[in-house]
Amino acid sequence: MKVLMLHGINLNMFGKRDPKQYGTITLEQINEQVSALGKELGVEVEAFQTNFEGAMCERIHQAYFDQVDAVMINAGAWTHYSYGIRDALAILPCPIVEVHMSNIHARETFRHHSVLAEIAQGQIAGFGVESYLMGLRSAVNHARAKKA
Repeated sequence: MKVLMLHGINLNMFGKRDPKQYGTITLEQINEQVSALGKELGVEVEAFQTNFEGAMCERIHQAYFDQVDAVMINAGAWTHYSYGIRDALAILPCPIVEVHMSNIHARETFRHHSVLAEIAQGQIAGFGVESYLMGLRSAVNHARAKKA
């Protein structure tokens, strides 16, 4: 089983960007923790990060051809306005889990709405790196249920 973990715009700056919201963990450390949990769960996790919306859409298109079993995405600010990423994700027949390090609903008003939410299996926000770990567990459970 393969899970694709997508990191959006500015998330390569975790560890440096706004530690009050995101803590000091780096993207590399997040990827390491999620991959370790993936091994425990018996799944392969592939991580991809980009600051370019077109590159994100192309990676999502490739996920369709790769027939990934589930997608976890923290689209960063694209969460709130990228209909292109939303439409690319909508092509996928697998479960999609939206994750956020911070509680987007307790932040600036523009962050309260996710254009991805209606196509996602669910959304996990506000638990720091735990959001990713809970997201992986959820993605795997939904993917396994779909195959059963």
